[in-house]
Amino acid sequence: MDTVKVVVHKFSIGDVDDPEIYAAQPIYEWQQTEAGKWVMDNSIDTYWAKHNDYTTYSYHYQVIATLTEQDATYFALKYDNVSTT
Repeated sequence: MDTVKVVVHKFSIGDVDDPEIYAAQPIYEWQQTEAGKWVMDNSIDTYWAKHNDYTTYSYHYQVIATLTEQDATYFALKYDNVSTT
């Protein structure tokens, strides 16, 4: 069974003292969407990554899911906002 890592959600947060605390709300809200529920039910693994943007003093987050190739194709066709890593 081949798998692929897929960026299933992205968002940014401004410069704050503890970005992980502020990131919890957008991640939770995304998990309550149709796409988020599908990913949480069908992914092999799900995690998030944070990247600093020093030009704007903000943080960019990506929610990344490990999906089977079949599920990644379904996600791309159904939700259409996907990029693979």
